[in-house]
Amino acid sequence: MIDVKKSALVIIDMLYDFTCEGGCAYAESSRDIVPNVKSLLDGCRRRGMKIVFIQHCYREGKPDRNLNEMRKCCVEKTGGEEIHPDLEVLPEDYVIRKRRYSAFFGTDFDLVLRENGIQNVILCGVKTNCCVRATATDAHNLDYHVIVAEDCVATDCEEAGRINLEDIRRYLGRVLTREELFMELDEGCSKN
Repeated sequence: MIDVKKSALVIIDMLYDFTCEGGCAYAESSRDIVPNVKSLLDGCRRRGMKIVFIQHCYREGKPDRNLNEMRKCCVEKTGGEEIHPDLEVLPEDYVIRKRRYSAFFGTDFDLVLRENGIQNVILCGVKTNCCVRATATDAHNLDYHVIVAEDCVATDCEEAGRINLEDIRRYLGRVLTREELFMELDEGCSKN
């Protein structure tokens, strides 16, 4: 049973550069989960859950080791950093920009969660083996209950995605499908 009032859906890096053909770091697997993430977003909104979008975004022309050492993507004002257009951001949602893999590192994400009384983070997005995993690890270390929506995460290497989901399941939290998650959320709602 998951308490909706103490939970937040965290949508990680569902951005143009990762999810749209023509994006600098496009992967078909990332594009393919867009309908699932939209379904998850809509279901969590209907249940009154807090929504947090995590937006990987580098600053053009400013020092950034990741930008210099990795492939250039998600740079501000290029459009590559924009949230996928099928995933509407509402005024009550949070959008938190990050420059490292974990949504917690160098951001006010932890503060936003604590200010809203959040204890459970439901993670979805890209890349399972990088940004989702780093965020799950930090959430676990900060004593949040971690849940990953298994059919709402993707990476460009199926094997890496599978291994990281298994590690999250074994060491950091729970891995559920959307259907399993919605069943537990509805059970939690009926008890309150």
